[in-house]
Amino acid sequence: MAKPSSSTSPVSLEPQRFSSDDDDASTKKSERSPPYASDVLRFFKDVGISDPNVENYTSKDFYSNLLCNNIKTDTVRRGHVTCFSTVKPPIANYFGGLHGGAVAAIAERVAIATARTVVGEDKDIFLGELGMSYLSAAPKNAELIVDGSVVRSGRKITVVAIEIKMKKTGKLVYTSRATLYNSPIAKL
Repeated sequence: MAKPSSSTSPVSLEPQRFSSDDDDASTKKSERSPPYASDVLRFFKDVGISDPNVENYTSKDFYSNLLCNNIKTDTVRRGHVTCFSTVKPPIANYFGGLHGGAVAAIAERVAIATARTVVGEDKDIFLGELGMSYLSAAPKNAELIVDGSVVRSGRKITVVAIEIKMKKTGKLVYTSRATLYNSPIAKL
């Protein structure tokens, strides 16, 4: 067994600078952008994010703002909710399709909204299980129809089925089944 080398290279704990000013002769080598910085910035531009330093990422409920800007309600009936969504660059993956995490987040939101149509306001709803089937990819700028329907609703649980289809062709691209737990709101 070989002896480990006693010489180690020091690791800098200083923040890295990502600037595109490589022409500045007064810049030390340690202060220059790493060689992959231009690739990262190009990746952000390719997926539709022009500024990687998003201003409001630290705001309260930024996740909801990102997602809810892509979901528009069409119909709401007891036990059934239909929404429309568009695959925009902020929720697309590297390959130009709807990101898998965004699909699950949309399914969760629609499942909770659908369950709320049959569960009273006096009960709290929280997600217990979410099963996803990714059947095909939804390309960038595609319009989607998101249908949520209650499969079963009881005193303690509600099961919702979600189907996500292409609006133009009607092709089923994602399916989901969510189990939501209903619990009375605590009265403290």
